[in-house]
Amino acid sequence: MSSTVVNFEFEKETKNSVRYKEVPEEGKAPIVGSIYVQKWFAGSSKNIAISIEKKD
Repeated sequence: MSSTVVNFEFEKETKNSVRYKEVPEEGKAPIVGSIYVQKWFAGSSKNIAISIEKKD
């Protein structure tokens, strides 16, 4: 089992959510791309990080 942390930065705000785009590590392709997070949780955060765990 392995895990990685993916960093995201603010991209745009929609009616009920905030869109974040992935900031890939130098020389690597994006893992997730973009995600939408509900405004009630995201608040005014400009950067978020998500941990992803692979279960083999």
